[in-house]
Parts: sequence; C-alpha cells; structure tokens
Amino acid sequence: MNSSPWITSLGGPLILIPESACEHWIGAPRDWPEDEGDYGRACAVDGFIGLIDVGPARALVLGDDPAPTTFHPERNLLIRAIAIEADTDLDALLDRVLPTIDWDEQLTWDIPGPIMLFDSVYSYTQVIEEGEERVRIELAAGHHTVQAGYIQIPDEAWLILVQFTGPEPA
Repeated sequence: MNSSPWITSLGGPLILIPESACEHWIGAPRDWPEDEGDYGRACAVDGFIGLIDVGPARALVLGDDPAPTTFHPERNLLIRAIAIEADTDLDALLDRVLPTIDWDEQLTWDIPGPIMLFDSVYSYTQVIEEGEERVRIELAAGHHTVQAGYIQIPDEAWLILVQFTGPEPA
C-alpha cells in the first residue's frame, strides 16, 4: 500500500487544515482549560467529520475516535484504524469494502490547496518547532465532497474511512 505515515493522537481529534491557514491554529494553550480555544472547538465536533473555522479557512476535524490515521493518495482516502490485525493487506481489504460501504456522513469542504493533518491538541507552531507528527496532503483546490463511514470486519479490522471526491469547480 502506498500511504503516508500513520498519525497518532494524544487522545483528542486529529485535524486537517489548509496549509495556508495553519499559522492560525493555536491548539490547546497550556494556560487554558481543554474545552476552550481551538482544541475545545475541535473536541466539540460530533460525529466522524465536521468543519470549523480556522483563520480565513475551514478545517476538517476527524471526530469520534482518536484512531491512528493515514492517507492513501491513490484513493484520496483517510484510513482510521480503530483495530486492525497486523498482517492485514489494507489494499485488498479496501478493494473489498469500498464498493459496498454505506457512507454515514457527508459534507462539502472548500479548500484552497494542500492540507496538513496533525493532532489538534498542538498549535501549528509546536507541530513544526517540536517535530510533531504531521502529513502534508496534496489535494487540488476546489469544492470537495468528504464522506465518512465505519466498517467492521470481524477478526480483521474496524476502520473509519474518510474519502475525498472532487474537486468540483468553485
């Protein structure tokens, strides 16, 4: 499988922010309660996916579960591993399940270009200066449909999949 590195969380949601707006993300400042600030807004997202404002742009929050997450660029797909057997062939699994998955949630996200995936607890400055896990995802600018669904295959994998389609012309 040709995917990006797996990104983990300290326990809260992961976030995808347009690279051009990342400097506006302050995460969970050490002197604020967890339910305030950017991190608090990310934690308030209900469901698998949701949008929040970040500076001049909108960010996609991956809610529900702080699962390790990777991006599969050929499929424009985020794979969130709630539980998975170590020897699972993800490409073969995706070939089996993607044609039949019932997408639970869907939204439209307008992005200006590449996006960054990282743990929402960190400010973007911390992510860069302290070398926290992050992945730059190349998506074309425009209106993307984002859909999320949960799959459970006994004795093999429990996953949340988040797929990007588009872009549609702005």
